[in-house]
Amino acid sequence: MKELIQNILDIAKLKKVDYADIRVVHRRTEEIGIKNGKVEAFTSDEDLGFGIRVLYRGAWGFASSSKLTKTEIEKIFGKALNIAKASFRGGGQGVNFPPLSPKVGQYTTPFSIHPLDVAPEEKLNLLLTCEEILRNHKGIKIAEAFMGSYYMAKTFASTEGSYVEQTIVECGAGISATAINDTEMQIRSYPNSFRGNFATKGYEWIKGLDLQSHTERIAEEAIQLLSATPCPSKTTTLILDGSQVALQIHESIGHPIELDRILGTEASYAGTSFIKPEMVGSFRYGSEMVNVVADATYPGGLGTFGYDDEGIPAQRVPIISQGILVNLLTSRETASVLGKESNGTMRADGWNRIPLIRMTNINLEPGEWTLEDMIADTEEGVFLSTNRSWSIDDQRINFQFGTEIGWEVQNGKIGKMIKNPTYTGITPQFWNSCDAIANRNYWQMWGTPNCGKGEPGQVAHVGHGASPARFRNVRVGVMNNV
Repeated sequence: MKELIQNILDIAKLKKVDYADIRVVHRRTEEIGIKNGKVEAFTSDEDLGFGIRVLYRGAWGFASSSKLTKTEIEKIFGKALNIAKASFRGGGQGVNFPPLSPKVGQYTTPFSIHPLDVAPEEKLNLLLTCEEILRNHKGIKIAEAFMGSYYMAKTFASTEGSYVEQTIVECGAGISATAINDTEMQIRSYPNSFRGNFATKGYEWIKGLDLQSHTERIAEEAIQLLSATPCPSKTTTLILDGSQVALQIHESIGHPIELDRILGTEASYAGTSFIKPEMVGSFRYGSEMVNVVADATYPGGLGTFGYDDEGIPAQRVPIISQGILVNLLTSRETASVLGKESNGTMRADGWNRIPLIRMTNINLEPGEWTLEDMIADTEEGVFLSTNRSWSIDDQRINFQFGTEIGWEVQNGKIGKMIKNPTYTGITPQFWNSCDAIANRNYWQMWGTPNCGKGEPGQVAHVGHGASPARFRNVRVGVMNNV
């Protein structure tokens, strides 16, 4: 492998390109889906390939192949170079790509049990047992369980002398119960909606989720929601559980701070941003207690790695400090706009995609409250849990989210269950209304394995650390567009 890589980099240097890099990626995935007593899906995939980027006179070219031979690599390099030359002739020159000292290193996800080494029978038995318990509850019409295991080995090398090898192991699982009567449908999930919670950990992470012990509660809550009181429509105090705070971070902080969106070079999937580069250092994004970091080094986070796909080491970077926007997610190409160096957020969805600026672990730092004290300090409001729907505009400023379940808060105590809860807001106003965040004991990392971006589309695995938080004067119970 090293000989093949070095050969193409030597050729790139002889061609006097500004810069070139190669990524070789080997991936294995396994996903199991159970629905109503049947194995709905059991997929096992594996692929191997490489992608080459070439920068020629300030213009990019990219090409890729799944055929890892000397002849093919040289052919693909030539294709990437021709694309870069065509881009230059078409006026695509002008990329600012500051030189970088060589980065050499290795990284492997820490884990105890490789999830792909666990027998399929063990995984199936766990999921089938959980699904059967859910399905045996009268009123549960759809019972589901899911598990995913992922492995990726990447080698990155560049004409600058960087050579990085890393292995990323991920897995996760979840269950859900759907209750249906003559007039409506309600769903409850654990440990999170949309297939569960995921981490860069081994199978010990799935064991620790203890899915089976939560099946009874999930089924019972889904059934109770059918007869629960509809969410009231009013402006009130809102308390969100940690998983919903994570979704809020993802949509209204994580995506808006991607500098390629801000600069207008990326506009897919609800696309640009209300943020401008000149807002960094002065814009009040949230209240003084809102502190957000981008941390690709946090153990177990789904956005945790050793190096990004430009060979930049993983970093922990402050994004919002005491409510003030202090940084953005950057690449080597975009960081110069801020007068800074890349903070290592360029990642690609496999060998046949170009790297894009992607979230790492975008975390809301914990506060000092207990959840119990936060509720006791709330005279009137709602406590909402587990995302069910999301909607946000192209600039990531006007949003409306729905959750699976909620409870009224009256006189400092949790009251009756409410169904179909929603809330809406404007991003900076919402984060400025935050007046309480639960402490480290409630803080948890949530993995999002389905973050879409790019054209053609790419899916990234990202993380968000969060604990429950309180927001004042929020509009709840708006049902349009949910």
